[in-house]
Amino acid sequence: MPRNKRESFVYTIMMCFVMVFWMSLYNIYLHSGTLTLEVLKTAWLGLPLGYCCALFLDWFVVSGPAKKVAFRILPTFASPLRKVLTVSSCMVLPMVFFMSLYGTLEVLSQTQEWNLLFVIWGTNILKNLVMALPFQLLIAGPLVRKIFRRIFPVGTIVA
Repeated sequence: MPRNKRESFVYTIMMCFVMVFWMSLYNIYLHSGTLTLEVLKTAWLGLPLGYCCALFLDWFVVSGPAKKVAFRILPTFASPLRKVLTVSSCMVLPMVFFMSLYGTLEVLSQTQEWNLLFVIWGTNILKNLVMALPFQLLIAGPLVRKIFRRIFPVGTIVA
């Protein structure tokens, strides 16, 4: 886990990239029904805008309240693993909520079927939560933490 605000920002940049790219691939796959190079290309080309949106939401909207909730429900003697799992879970839930809205608006801007906004958004929240939470806890979180600490050993990014 990051130990200061600068480490937290670098970690957030890395985690957002992994999560946005994976979830974009997942959503485009669900929409197209197949995994092809075209799906990969579409996810890659859509990455910059989705990444900027996710980074903004993570840093300015979700992170503070999510961490407050996480540390309110954690006992003071909680293990580091429990802290990581609780904070990650508290971050994923609101990010899925907001980024599912982002994806819904992106699709509806092309189809113009605005009357389906809440139906598509609700469906997207459920589909994305089923993928995002396990992916974050089991794959992205451990992978990004490992890479982050390899690139930036403790103490190399000072506050």
